[in-house]
Amino acid sequence: MLQLKTIWSNFRKVIIEKFPPAPGVPKNIKKFISSVKEIYVTDAYHSLSIERYQVTPELIDRVRNGSWNAKDNNGDSKQRDAMAAKGYWDAFQMVEKSIRKVLTGDNAGEVLDNDHGDWYRALFSPSVVSGLLKPADLAGYRNHQVYITNSMHVPLNSEAVRDAMPVLMELLAAESEASVRAVLGHFIFVFIHPYMDGNGRMGRFIMNLMLASGGYPWTVIPVQQISKYMKS
Repeated sequence: MLQLKTIWSNFRKVIIEKFPPAPGVPKNIKKFISSVKEIYVTDAYHSLSIERYQVTPELIDRVRNGSWNAKDNNGDSKQRDAMAAKGYWDAFQMVEKSIRKVLTGDNAGEVLDNDHGDWYRALFSPSVVSGLLKPADLAGYRNHQVYITNSMHVPLNSEAVRDAMPVLMELLAAESEASVRAVLGHFIFVFIHPYMDGNGRMGRFIMNLMLASGGYPWTVIPVQQISKYMKS
């Protein structure tokens, strides 16, 4: 779509000028992945809190360590927040696999194109298991209009989403600068808003996959800066 290509063209130079140079793909991939894992609890807490889930670092860590089970814990299984924490952990592990592909030479845009559906299904599968969502809700991009709270932007209609997403993936695959992929990958994904829910979390995962493709560290958006972040 011409609109997306224009946004990309207009902002690309500005991003390159303002962003620090890419460190480059790390030689020690194992160490880079370890640094990503180390920041998980912090990242999950802030990313989920931005979406107004009431989670704690303790719950997030309990999910990660496998000491949480929806079938055995009726209290947790009925909590939307616990489902979100479990889904975030499942999706994070999928994103880690995507990062490994990129760090070993695969094109970041192509990896995202192939893998983002798996991220999304992982993000919400616990809610399906618990009965909060129907399996059909994870079938693909949205079929209805969606709106963003406290935003004047109205996302694309559902028919346009199916045209816009392939264009975004093509732009990402063709882009040579990781900084541009990170900033515009996140921005345009949320501009499109292809899913009924989870777009913010998915956008931040996309941002970090693209940052990793240039050797930049995993970046957390602090919930304390939510107003500045949403304005941006």
